[in-house]
Amino acid sequence: MSESSSTKLPSEPANGSSEVPETQVVQNGVDEQTQVEDGAEQVEDTPFPIKIVLPNTKSIDIHVSPLEQFHEIRQSIIENPDAVEYSCFHLAHDGKKINDFAQVSDVEGLKANDELHVVEDPYTEKEARIHFIRIRELIGAAGDRTDTIHGILAGLSVHDDVVFAAEEAKQSKGEVKEYDFRAPVSLATLLPKESEPAPKTVKNISLSPWHPPPAHLRQQGHLLYLVVSTNEGNQFHITAHAGGFYVNNCSNAKFDPSKKGDEEAHSLYTLLSQISKDFSDKFEQLQQFTNKRDPLSTFQIGNAFPSAPWIVPSTGSPLLSHSPDSARTQETYLLGGAENTDSLRDWNEEFQSAKELPKETIQDRVFRERLLCKLYSDYNDAAARGAVLVARGEVAPLNPTEDRDAQIFVYNNVFYSFGADGVGTFTSEGGDEAARVATGKDILGVKLVNQLDIAGLYTPGTIVVDYLGKRIVGQSIVPGIFKQPEDGENQIHYGAVDGKDTVAADESFAASFETLARALRIKKHTVWDKEHKAFNLEASVEMKGLRGTDSRKYVLDLYRITPLDILWMEDDKVAEYPHRMTVLRPELVESLGKVKAREYITAELAKRQPQKDTTDAAAETKEIDDKPAQDEAAPSESAKDAEAGDVEKENEKKDEDDKANRVDMSSFNWALNPDVFSGQEPQTDEDKEQMVKDEQEVRDACKYLRETVIPELLNELRESDISFPMDGRSLTRQLHRRGINLRYLGKLATLSADKRLSCFRELCVREMIARSFKHVAAKYLKPLPLPLTSSCFAHLLNCLLGVGLNPSPKADIEPSLRSLYKDVKLEFENVTPDSLKADVQEETKRRFNYTLDDEWLAQLKHLQVLREISLKLGLQLQKKDFVFTAAQNGHASNKAAEPEQAQAPPETKTKNKKKKSARDGSPASIGSSTGVAHTFSPKDFVNVVPITKDSCPRSALAEEALDAGRLSIFQNQRKLGEDLLLESLSLHEQIYGLVHPEVAQMYHTLSQLYYQLGQKDAAVELAKKAAIVAERTVGVDSAETVLNYLNLSLFLHQSGESREALQYARHALDLWKVIYGPDHPDTITTMNNYAVMLQSIQAYHESRKFFEQSLRVCETVFGDRTVHSATLLFQLAQALALDNDPKGAVNKMRESYTIFKTVLGEDDKNTKEASHWLDQLTQNAVALAKQAKETEGRRTRFKFSTMSTPAQPATAAPPTSKKMDDNRDVDLLVKYIEGTEKMGSSKSSSKRGPGNPKRRGGAAKASS
Repeated sequence: MSESSSTKLPSEPANGSSEVPETQVVQNGVDEQTQVEDGAEQVEDTPFPIKIVLPNTKSIDIHVSPLEQFHEIRQSIIENPDAVEYSCFHLAHDGKKINDFAQVSDVEGLKANDELHVVEDPYTEKEARIHFIRIRELIGAAGDRTDTIHGILAGLSVHDDVVFAAEEAKQSKGEVKEYDFRAPVSLATLLPKESEPAPKTVKNISLSPWHPPPAHLRQQGHLLYLVVSTNEGNQFHITAHAGGFYVNNCSNAKFDPSKKGDEEAHSLYTLLSQISKDFSDKFEQLQQFTNKRDPLSTFQIGNAFPSAPWIVPSTGSPLLSHSPDSARTQETYLLGGAENTDSLRDWNEEFQSAKELPKETIQDRVFRERLLCKLYSDYNDAAARGAVLVARGEVAPLNPTEDRDAQIFVYNNVFYSFGADGVGTFTSEGGDEAARVATGKDILGVKLVNQLDIAGLYTPGTIVVDYLGKRIVGQSIVPGIFKQPEDGENQIHYGAVDGKDTVAADESFAASFETLARALRIKKHTVWDKEHKAFNLEASVEMKGLRGTDSRKYVLDLYRITPLDILWMEDDKVAEYPHRMTVLRPELVESLGKVKAREYITAELAKRQPQKDTTDAAAETKEIDDKPAQDEAAPSESAKDAEAGDVEKENEKKDEDDKANRVDMSSFNWALNPDVFSGQEPQTDEDKEQMVKDEQEVRDACKYLRETVIPELLNELRESDISFPMDGRSLTRQLHRRGINLRYLGKLATLSADKRLSCFRELCVREMIARSFKHVAAKYLKPLPLPLTSSCFAHLLNCLLGVGLNPSPKADIEPSLRSLYKDVKLEFENVTPDSLKADVQEETKRRFNYTLDDEWLAQLKHLQVLREISLKLGLQLQKKDFVFTAAQNGHASNKAAEPEQAQAPPETKTKNKKKKSARDGSPASIGSSTGVAHTFSPKDFVNVVPITKDSCPRSALAEEALDAGRLSIFQNQRKLGEDLLLESLSLHEQIYGLVHPEVAQMYHTLSQLYYQLGQKDAAVELAKKAAIVAERTVGVDSAETVLNYLNLSLFLHQSGESREALQYARHALDLWKVIYGPDHPDTITTMNNYAVMLQSIQAYHESRKFFEQSLRVCETVFGDRTVHSATLLFQLAQALALDNDPKGAVNKMRESYTIFKTVLGEDDKNTKEASHWLDQLTQNAVALAKQAKETEGRRTRFKFSTMSTPAQPATAAPPTSKKMDDNRDVDLLVKYIEGTEKMGSSKSSSKRGPGNPKRRGGAAKASS
């Protein structure tokens, strides 16, 4: 992998297309260049300073912008350390209250350096609850939470542990710790290290048993009753009043909420500091404890699902300690109120109202997109929680008499249904399998429509949740969707009704659907109902338009926005596929559309070429004829006027040329008919002829996928033009980005027979096995109650991954659970390794048209397959040393007496040794009810998190600013480009929040752009943020996280912090072992970079090892007689010379020279350079051999007991003295060998020697 090149400065248009150069394309008469400039529009927004005066006499100086709203300023005040106690207040200027949603520019007379006063407001019950929740979080009094959807340690980050190790390495200045390439994978890499607990400011704080206040006291302003236990051991009962908080006279046995003493304050924080002397000191210690970590690693994740790790600490770990907290069960009330009205929301109305907000100005768009992002986040969270309850059977259905798959539910104003064919809609398409796939395609279509943001066209909020083998679809309730239509009316106004028997074509929907169809490249076409009546539809007949009772136009059922992949269905080699929902991906249709557009442009330009040649010739003749007259007239005019006239004429000519080169795309309208091959029967000859054309266009699209897209991907991987994926997620993303469906994994694996593609083939096979296992497991999980699922997971995984330890595993089911669930069929008990193997093979053949090798089970990388399966099923397993084979079991038994945390400090090791339970030992030693060792036991599976797919669109505004910034830099407008990039970053953070996958990607992109612009400090800072945010939102062991850590190490090395950089690179290599295993092709570059970093700190011996390892992987992937291996041999020879191994250096350089000569020929510059280096290294080795011989001779003659250092000959290589070697630079090695550079001299010669051969990224990038 080339860590620094995955996002480049744009050397081509930002959209990555390779359209005809120097040709401006006009889409529907609108110049695209104009669109870019409009997207990059800058509004004057110059910040100015103001002073915030707090009630505690402190003040805060902040900068505000005229377009900023006061609720944003209010939030920044709340988050300021000097204003921690305030949450219920308003801002005032010159004594006048300011509306929170007003803009700064709306306040009359507000100017730079003015004062805004924080004025405390009376509390309402809601404000008091919010204040109480905030103060509990702030003072660290909130205990651990058991979340139903986010999982254990959701959103964790190990970055701080890596930083700590990097700081230690930086300060040590000693020898570099050796890296063991053969060491087994340590899952501890994925988990934060245990640390001391945070200081406690109070023992406990919660709602009092006396809460809520009686009616007569509510009339007097009583809001909440609290009880606090301080560190001093005192208990206080507190009244939350409209005017603030005060200690009352209540006790556990007596109710007297009247005021006691003088302790009262507007803020609960202030009151706690009054009643507890220890509180302020402990709070300061808590802040210091928290500040040890990077703020981003603890910042609350607001607009995204936090990533749930698949490996979590053992249940006895301090990281998972379950502490008492009286307020934990009270949080539902504290968040939602007594009637839960705060959390009961009309999701659909909120969505559609937000979409109808104005978007004329940039500020309007920022506010609208930020609101939508927050709304989608809140909806996804609420809908996922409801889906989990539906899957567990804890929500009553609206139609309890129907079959389970046909039941529907409403919970928290979200409508739920199962992703199964409960009512027979998809009987002809494949039943339950087709219905399940249709839900995934539908949410993809909804997301595309949301991204297009078409005015007047609405979609319901949609989410798909996979949980314990069930797929649940959650949608916001469209007004009128449950209304029964009157006689003669259809509920659907556009598209198919009652299957396809009836077709509706309300013309009021046509305009909106036309806009949608044009964007999705859907051709307007004819469809027929059961009576053979023709209807001209803008979109697929399956896509439905519904007018809600709110008079809005909704588009539903977007699962067929692209046509069927007919070549897949007609392929004789394909076994019977589970369903007929094999549609093409939208990315493929868009890619082919761009190809057709380029062909159209080329054809249009070709038509103009003869006319242009004639015009150019006439113009040239006229210019020649006019030249004498111009020469004669020139003396009578000033040179300045003549020059100005020439420039003006050149500009006019350029404008004319630009207009001549423009191609009007309004007549280009390539699109596909999504309803071909779906049972439509044309009635007239004209319709039949058109249908044949439409079918051929779809066949051409399928052929484009098979004959162009797939071969291009494999060729780019073979030539190392793109990075190899690391795991199933990155593989899926890479295929989908190119429009390749995952059903082609089998074809991709078959075509990857080349040795260079062995990594890609292995990933494809692994992904097919993991997905096939997921489908097999779903069949057994679907009818099981939650308490039995852990036994099912353990048994199925023992049959798949544990047969090397126990070839005949038995299901481990708690007897009490077996007797409790007598009516449940425990079919998973009957699964054997052989039957599971057959099921996985059958699923792989059916779904991917691929036949697994006979020995596929023995060839699995067990840990990596376990990771893939866990991520796909949402499993969270306890960390332990998983034993997959009997050989591992013997090794683990020998280590059984060793503590799990062998590398922990001695005091930690001694302290924890007694507390270790059998759960922390090796799996072979774990007892189970079966009495036989198994790789997995039910207790290993501590949680299952739902897997969600959402329909939240990306921010168009933030992406426009990013693209405009890239384009400006590409056009050498660096200052404007950097401003736009910063603006894009600000927009990303404003709209998404600080911790979000899109923000992580933005940090990553921006860090690379800044690195390429030479701003290394900014690149390092952004790369750190990218790593942390990716850990917390994508996964601590995701491919994105690995890439961010590799970039961070590279940027640090270029900034001169090589020791710190090495720790980040080491961590990335450890993650790589977990994700893929050893010998990933992209590690060649990573190890080269690591070796160069080692050389920069003069760790030459360790550097040599990394070059050797890089060469080994290269020869495994590319072969030992390739240019790649020759280049690495060249580098290794240099490393050996630096490591004082002249003989080895000569041998490796000779190998490099031989390969270059054989592959490239004697005249190639790489061959010549290798030859030159070989000569110099050979002379150096001979000189050193003579020197050693003379030294030995003197030793013999004079019988010296120690060796003296002789004078160095003029042609000597690096001397044996380490001190002299320390003054060496790798780039000066050849000069030093040739004797043209004096020992110890840092002054370089003006004439440089030959450089290294051309190489692919790698060390060259790290050292540049």
